[in-house]
Amino acid sequence: MSVPDGLEPVLVHHIVNTLGWQSLRPLQEAAVEPLTGGHDALLLAPTAGGKTEAACFPLLSRMTANRWTGTSVLYLCPLKALLNNLAPRLESYTSWLGRTAALWHGDTTSGARKRILAARPDILLTTPESLEAMLVSVNVDHRSFFSGLRAVVVDEVHAFAGDDRGWHVLAVLERLQRVTGRPLQRVGLSATVGNPDALLHWLQGSGAGRRPGTVVAPHLADTGQPPEGPGQEAAGASGASAVVPPGDIQLDHVGSLDNAATVISALHRGEKRLVFCESRQLVEELGEKLRARGVTTFLSHASLSLDERRRAEAAFAEARDCVIISTSTLELGIDVGDLDRVIQIDAPSSVASFLQRLGRSGRRRDTSRNCLFLALDEDGLLAAAGLLLQWSRGWVEPVTAPPEPRHIAAQQLLALCLQEGRVGEHLWQEWWNGLDFLGPSAGPVVRHLVDGGYLDRDGGMLFIGPEAERRFGHRHFMNLTAVFTAPPQFTVVQGRTEIGWTDPSLLTERIDGPRRLLLAGRSWQVTYIDWRRRRCHVEPADGGGKAKWSGTRRVGSFAVTRAERDVLLGAAPPVVLTRRANGALLRARERYLERVHPAGTLVIRDPEGHLRWWTWAGHLANATLAATLGGLAVPGQQIEDRWIRLREDVTPLAWKEATADAPDRICLPAVDGRAVRGLKFAEALPPRLAEATLSARLADTEAAATVLREPVRFFIR
Repeated sequence: MSVPDGLEPVLVHHIVNTLGWQSLRPLQEAAVEPLTGGHDALLLAPTAGGKTEAACFPLLSRMTANRWTGTSVLYLCPLKALLNNLAPRLESYTSWLGRTAALWHGDTTSGARKRILAARPDILLTTPESLEAMLVSVNVDHRSFFSGLRAVVVDEVHAFAGDDRGWHVLAVLERLQRVTGRPLQRVGLSATVGNPDALLHWLQGSGAGRRPGTVVAPHLADTGQPPEGPGQEAAGASGASAVVPPGDIQLDHVGSLDNAATVISALHRGEKRLVFCESRQLVEELGEKLRARGVTTFLSHASLSLDERRRAEAAFAEARDCVIISTSTLELGIDVGDLDRVIQIDAPSSVASFLQRLGRSGRRRDTSRNCLFLALDEDGLLAAAGLLLQWSRGWVEPVTAPPEPRHIAAQQLLALCLQEGRVGEHLWQEWWNGLDFLGPSAGPVVRHLVDGGYLDRDGGMLFIGPEAERRFGHRHFMNLTAVFTAPPQFTVVQGRTEIGWTDPSLLTERIDGPRRLLLAGRSWQVTYIDWRRRRCHVEPADGGGKAKWSGTRRVGSFAVTRAERDVLLGAAPPVVLTRRANGALLRARERYLERVHPAGTLVIRDPEGHLRWWTWAGHLANATLAATLGGLAVPGQQIEDRWIRLREDVTPLAWKEATADAPDRICLPAVDGRAVRGLKFAEALPPRLAEATLSARLADTEAAATVLREPVRFFIR
């Protein structure tokens, strides 16, 4: 094995003799020089491309060469399950050098935490929420514990950067830099990003432009550009380059969940299959149907208990002829053994998500990456076909942080005051080293926190006020450490065993006969509901259970919705379409014949007399367009991906007059007060700023302007 300069010799010995590797993968070789040189970096490779080792081997070598002591490396993951999966590997790697790694998250016992605090591990695996909890805890001397910190690895960085958890990560890392008194090397790992340079710049935070940063993606250097045709993942855009043989991506139209269960139970017998669904309800219903057909079936989703998920994942990893059905919980790098098949019900939420799921298959040398799409209806078929068409074009969504994170600024200001006890009212900005959203623009947020009693001010110092104690003080301010909101759910228990959680509406809706739930793929009869403790006691039942959770519906992007229009205009994704899928597509093209046009948009009066503007622009653009149209659009309508409902008396002349300057005066969507209340920490913001924050996140101004500049044809007979 050739040894890249900079790798610790003892480490190389174990790579060869313990792991049995004859060589490093290209990513692992390419990462050594920038990481041992202290660069910030973004490491891109397909799923199972060795990213963890590409980050950890150079950092362990640097740890040894520079004699780092104490907890010198943090390894952040978005999921506790992913940390649990990684911990044994990192414990092995550190042990080769006489070092240690340890796990700290919400399920870590108090005894294990005490041992970690007493003997700091060299690598600490944790989540951002647990890291925040350590900083604000009175039981952790954070200055001492993190005094040796030198580097941070952020796994699945795209999963953070796309929502508010990313802003939380950046802000906490800046505070850690202030605690340690030194810049922290930042290493992001990702399989699917469309804008790697921008993502690295974002990850560097206050160090962007000041510290060296490197995108490490050797497979992109090999191709030099995104693929030009079908049969490949979008290498240039996504960081995934594995060739997918023709025929290994298939699209079928099955028409119902019952039919999907029949297909899954009949196909690929003797193989291990991973089925992705877009909701927990679908996971449960499909699981019940497959078990009724005698298929060995396991389930995984966020409302199953940890023990239930672990049992399912462990059994699946060891089994052969079986199916595991999952939401996105198994999309990331959790190891569930060697898979033969990936099956997708309808379409995932994004091309990036599809690439993650596709990468779960084809890991053995004798197998290839594959995915079978089973569309339950026409909408699912069009969504899948549009997504696959965009994938074949080498396009992947750019990872974009949500705009205007003012509520995260409020959370961080409160967390800092908890961490430090008192903070100078003119010095708080220094804690974030110039990070934009926690700079001067956060001044109105600070004033509101003081005026509302969330912060008290005395002698030029800020500290936690009575309103923050009242709203967030429960369980030592644990509600302040997470920036996402979990919907209220009831714990479902059989005896002393937790099965999972269910939506409260299932326990309150009127029914005839016994109340039955569907959870973990089995039916349960409710025997007792403890309303005060939010616990539901159950016993096994013979069928009849219902599953339900509140959640957001699928929201189409501009690019993918436009690709759906292309499909209706005759384009076909370069995958295998079954006879049923081809037939359903022909019927859809005939039905939508008068609602699509290659050179613009259409305003059509439907048979019911409603006037609809067929924009094919996606949810966010249509919300923006409806706001910009003002009185031309029907107020209060539910926003769709493909069309906007107009007032029935709109004429071509009125349209022309009202939209002449519209591309230059794009309006942000109005927001409902209930939606604002769903924004965590919104109560710690002035109402006007909370509404502006949410409004900016519901808009796609660029796509809206594009649509407004396109020709519009009226057919309103």
